[in-house]
Amino acid sequence: MFEVSAEYSFAAGHSLRAYKGKCENVHGHNYKVRVTLAGEKLNAAGLLMDFVELRTEIKALVERLDHRFLNDIPPFDRLNPSAENLAKYFCDEIETQARNQGLQVHAVTVWETDTTSATYRPNSSDE
Repeated sequence: MFEVSAEYSFAAGHSLRAYKGKCENVHGHNYKVRVTLAGEKLNAAGLLMDFVELRTEIKALVERLDHRFLNDIPPFDRLNPSAENLAKYFCDEIETQARNQGLQVHAVTVWETDTTSATYRPNSSDE
């Protein structure tokens, strides 16, 4: 099994619903997201997926969120904009393109700070 990963950074604000503490207040993060794709076969160029193509897919999603208040953007207008839910969001959004290329999303990690992150790994039964 081969894996490729690409990262992208963005800044956004949010507040956590149903949270007791400082994070229930409006605040922001300089997020970093890493998407890791996996697959068995390389293409004719010896690549699982071109890093440029993967970063382009991540960038398209980031542009919806960058310098925005996440609580106002679907699905986070109803879903808590936690790092965990952001990781699943990126996974779900990239999964279709990955499958179309015979790949699967292995993991998505979202950092809120340099030292705190959440990772989502889809179950193989979900694929």
